Amino acid sequence: MRGAVFAALAATMGNLLQGWDNATIAGAVIYIKREFSLETQPTLEGLIVAMSLIGATVITTFSGPVSDSVGRRPMLIISSILYFLGGLVMLWSPNVYVLLLGRLLDGFGVGLAVTLVPVYISETAPPEIRGQLNTLPQFTGSGGMFLSYCMVFGMSLMEAPRWRLMLGVISIPSLLYLGLMVFYLPESPRWLVSKGKMHEAKKVLQKLRGREDVTGEMALLIEGLGTGKNTSIEEYVIGPANDEEATTDKDQIKLYGAEQGQSWIAKPVRGQSTLGMVSRYGSMAQQGSMANMMDPLVTLFGSVHEKLPQSGSMRSAIFPNFGSMFSTAADDHVKHVNWEVESRDEDSSSDVGHDDSDDNLRSPLLSPHAPGAEKDAVPPLNGNSMLMQSGELVNSTGIGGGWQLAYKKAEDGGELKRVYLHQEPGMGSMRGSMRGSMRGSVLSLHPSDIPEGQLVPAAGLVSQSTLQIKDFKGESPFEGGDIRPSAAATKGPSWRELLEPGVKRALLVGMGMQILQQFSGINGVLYYTPQILSQAGVDVLLSKLGIGSDSASLLISGLTTLLMLPSIGLAMRLMDISGRRFLLLNTLPVLIGSLIILVLSNVIEMGTVLHATLSTISVVVYFCCFVMGFGPIPNILCSEIFPTRVRGLCIAICSLTFWFGDIIVTYSLPALLSSIGLAGVFGIYAVVCIVSWFFVYFMVPETKGMPLEVISEFFNVGARQAEAEKNM
Repeated sequence: MRGAVFAALAATMGNLLQGWDNATIAGAVIYIKREFSLETQPTLEGLIVAMSLIGATVITTFSGPVSDSVGRRPMLIISSILYFLGGLVMLWSPNVYVLLLGRLLDGFGVGLAVTLVPVYISETAPPEIRGQLNTLPQFTGSGGMFLSYCMVFGMSLMEAPRWRLMLGVISIPSLLYLGLMVFYLPESPRWLVSKGKMHEAKKVLQKLRGREDVTGEMALLIEGLGTGKNTSIEEYVIGPANDEEATTDKDQIKLYGAEQGQSWIAKPVRGQSTLGMVSRYGSMAQQGSMANMMDPLVTLFGSVHEKLPQSGSMRSAIFPNFGSMFSTAADDHVKHVNWEVESRDEDSSSDVGHDDSDDNLRSPLLSPHAPGAEKDAVPPLNGNSMLMQSGELVNSTGIGGGWQLAYKKAEDGGELKRVYLHQEPGMGSMRGSMRGSMRGSVLSLHPSDIPEGQLVPAAGLVSQSTLQIKDFKGESPFEGGDIRPSAAATKGPSWRELLEPGVKRALLVGMGMQILQQFSGINGVLYYTPQILSQAGVDVLLSKLGIGSDSASLLISGLTTLLMLPSIGLAMRLMDISGRRFLLLNTLPVLIGSLIILVLSNVIEMGTVLHATLSTISVVVYFCCFVMGFGPIPNILCSEIFPTRVRGLCIAICSLTFWFGDIIVTYSLPALLSSIGLAGVFGIYAVVCIVSWFFVYFMVPETKGMPLEVISEFFNVGARQAEAEKNM
């Protein structure tokens, strides 16, 4: 994963410069006001600070569509150039108006970086560490703020602090940013595939993954160009295969291991509708009145991440190793295959029944349909495997997160179908696990050691393949190594695609998260922090050390930023383990509690020391929890939930929501403070955080570890099913 990590680190230089710019202008504006006598011109003073925000908002309006046309890398190169030019203009700036021009150019660079870096990281990162890498922008941004505060604080101790130098220094790190973008950063392989540049995409993937064989992932990226309009959910039961079944059952799908004689059979479950299968998804652990109000899309995602006691995440027990296309063992899958299986108690198969009623909306995505389906799991595959439908071999490849990319072709020569396979817990297994019957032990089994008739359930997201294959007759769609998308798949994005049910639902989630984040109080708390810490006596302590009020204010802000870094580091660790949804649901209540304490400390009469202590603790806790959850996660989700074809366009819409929300909150704060006071402002923020918790609980799905293409397919299937239920 080294290549993907280094690419993410290089890209987040843009976020480091964003944090650097935010902190620098906060310190430099003190001295700008004095030189240009802006004490009597608060509007012009505010415009100097806000011009970067205005520039970011303007350029965001077209950054997404343009990046879909010309690529992510060129736009990031332009971002670094704008940072450099903006720094030079600010270093020169003989008057306020030239300074405003420099701030505008700087804002253009900020807007491009903030919008496109999360997209780039999501499109290049492995699913297993995508959340961790996408938390890097938050970390580097806060790190840039801290470094900038240290620089500005040091310069403020001089007899005549030079604000032009403070602002112009950004040109130096921007040159490093430019060099990394030009000479090191590769283009997004997903964008290259969307433009039909298959050879370049393959070379980039080989560099990012550190291995030569990337055929399976190339196929995944091609399949991500599909619209998913006709995606259906199909059920299978999978178990050990034998040669007799392979020739007599026309409906079977046969999975082949890398070694001779190692194979499995997958049989479709009859008597179920395709799209109607979604009406049975959900988590047995999420029963209750509140869960019944949850968006079906959330429970659909939740069924994939269902956890069992003592066994961790309910990922693929059939294919725990091939579930990752980035496993080092996959490089030599021709030489060996690892076989693992979870051992269950005897009573884990005692309950094999399931309820097929239409009212059972919270049952697992799959339930057992064959005797022994709840017994020992089938051995896993590692790396690539082969899939057979009606006697024709088709390739099958692990794509991460326990998902398997497979293909099937009808016996009558119909079109090639793409299948995203995933093992799911049957209802009996789920109930048994809730009684603690599931054990986490791992055995080594050969297919011949598995008793006959023991099957496990698996789900498949089935849709028409976007591979360009004519007269398919070979053993694999990848035969010869030359795979390409169909002509229709490489067409540019259309605004009409935004009206697709899955895209509309994803936009609702993305825009909702962005606007709620801005109204959750971060700007107000940042504004109030120096005053709180001053009340706590920090400025008095610093004055005894010979530090003036201006320098003390900068040092306090720097220390506040420093407190964020360990919390962001913890969030990076948890993002792909506990998940985005878990972090949001557990940090938002802390934000609410912190804001309520701030309200009470400003309403109830109390001693100065007690007031300062409570306020300081509340602010520190608020910052630490915000940067763990509501800070980075909205951008992470927005970079994950949209289809490849319209990802840039949708990201631009969500980013515009972010910037407009930022502008509204920033400019309404002084008026709110003068009208309803600090207690009223923090009370509003607390109410917004409460609304945010319910929005996350009912509307925001868990996306950790899932391939981007599978996430967008889930949104398509779930949104269409929800619309179908409304029309019934």
